[in-house]
Amino acid sequence: MFVEFLPLLMFAALMLLVFTSYPIGFVLGGVAVLFGILGWQAGVFSLIEFFNFLPRIWMIADNFAIIAVPLFVFMGVMLERSEIAKDLLETLQILLRRVPGGMAMAVTVMATIFAAITGVVGASVVVMTLIALPPMLRAGYRPSLALGTIAASSTLGILIPPSILLVFLAELLPMSIGMLFAAALYPGLLLSGLYLLYIGVYTMIVPEAAPRLPTQNDRLSGAEIFAIFIRGVLPPVVLISMVLGSILTGFVTITESAAVGAAGAMVLALARGKLNLATLTDCLRRSAMMIGMIFFLFIGATCFSYVFRVLGGDELILALVNEAGLSNWGILVVAILLIFVMGFFFDVLEILLVVVPVFAPLVALLDFGGHVPQADVIYWFAVLVAVTLQTSFLTPPMGLALFYVKGVSPESVTMSQIYVGIIPFVILQLTCVGLVMAFPDIAMWLPHRLFD
Repeated sequence: MFVEFLPLLMFAALMLLVFTSYPIGFVLGGVAVLFGILGWQAGVFSLIEFFNFLPRIWMIADNFAIIAVPLFVFMGVMLERSEIAKDLLETLQILLRRVPGGMAMAVTVMATIFAAITGVVGASVVVMTLIALPPMLRAGYRPSLALGTIAASSTLGILIPPSILLVFLAELLPMSIGMLFAAALYPGLLLSGLYLLYIGVYTMIVPEAAPRLPTQNDRLSGAEIFAIFIRGVLPPVVLISMVLGSILTGFVTITESAAVGAAGAMVLALARGKLNLATLTDCLRRSAMMIGMIFFLFIGATCFSYVFRVLGGDELILALVNEAGLSNWGILVVAILLIFVMGFFFDVLEILLVVVPVFAPLVALLDFGGHVPQADVIYWFAVLVAVTLQTSFLTPPMGLALFYVKGVSPESVTMSQIYVGIIPFVILQLTCVGLVMAFPDIAMWLPHRLFD
């Protein structure tokens, strides 16, 4: 009896230890070793199995596609230092100056573009808060609207390629990175559109929440606006086209496109006079710190998932599902609800690396009839997971985006204002999950058009 429930005890131990705030990479690896030893004592795990950790970890390091991760991280950090994001926001504010809630809409559009450049949520949240929040507050925007818009729109980096989390998700399942990027693109744009729709409707109903931008920009000529557009919008759009377009068309691999993106970011920084030895050194140092943390998490999760499977975790989950008598739809909904609930307490990477390897093999075998072809189920599920994971950045008490925003906001900003501000956006995120679940073509139309 004890042996049969070792996988559940293993999962429970992980959940408890996460609350200790000990680095999750060490927790994952430590739990794997501990329960491997317990499994050895129980006669269901051989000590020689520990030597299988090394080749599995080496498979991560030896995966050519994984090289894209540090390159995308470096690209995002370099673009932040070159002030491309700041110029982009100022340009969009000018272009949307006559639209109700134009400043909030500019933040959303800019975050959507920036997500397609960096793929790093934490960096997007910090950058957006630093450059967008002070001018929004000075313009008289309601703090809850400004904070909610910044926090929510900055998390679009999970969905819109080249998302680093999508790269990891593709490696975990495994699946084609190009197919997953294509499947996530339209849901990401849909969610961005829902944000814009909400801001537009809300600011029309409550105009005092988003005062109109100063009128001095109304005197700009068409030529001046065009020049501003060329400087602020064209460079990041060109870079996005080079990176994302090359991936989706199959012209280059994801690693090659990431290299092009990193080189392109350096060229843009050089063109703006922002590239020097100090800047390059700082970007490399910050990128290395972020990459080290990410990859150690991946190593720990690899060890955990291996021991979990050897102890019979997959079979136990399947047996529990069968005993519960859940339908195929019931299993899918339970998996998505579990990810949503865990988002209140755990980090995105923790959820991704722990839950997905457990549920993905089960979901991949489910048959949804004519609703979604069997071959598309795993990609559809991956997109649903990615959209749901966005909520974990916004849901307290562990919503990292909330702490990022608070950490770089003026002292006058309170956590209650942030909490109030994110509520409508969490509802919109769940709405997007429901739409993608009800209409799978939102995710799967583009991959079939590009790769069939």
